[in-house]
Amino acid sequence: MIGTGHGAAAAWAGNAWAGAVYDGGPGSIAEARRFSAQFLVDRHGFDPASEAVGAVQLIVSELVTNACKYAHGPCALDLERIPSGVEITVWDSSTALPLARAADPGRVGQHGLEIVLALCEGFTVQREPVGKRITVRVSCT
Repeated sequence: MIGTGHGAAAAWAGNAWAGAVYDGGPGSIAEARRFSAQFLVDRHGFDPASEAVGAVQLIVSELVTNACKYAHGPCALDLERIPSGVEITVWDSSTALPLARAADPGRVGQHGLEIVLALCEGFTVQREPVGKRITVRVSCT
């Protein structure tokens, strides 16, 4: 395991998978974004300015933000390179399921899940014995 600061820990398993755990503190979101970019750029040769890297970073940012904001504790991030793209999984300790709201340009804030759903090809939520696991599939073709 390698540390990524602010009480976070990360592990690389070959090239296909990487995981990190964050304490939910103020630096967790930025660390998760960096970790996802490092996974795609350093491990898989993506152009840092590519749409795929930007989409993955934005999705990771939104999911980790929600975990930090609503679960009030640690969260885990798993990234897996799959043939069609990347699978992103975020676990947190809250049992509350995310709620996608209807698009409303007049609403201030709470558009994160709308953004995630617009960028992904697949979205699943699974309740766990403690909390929930959200998995998002992103195409990188």
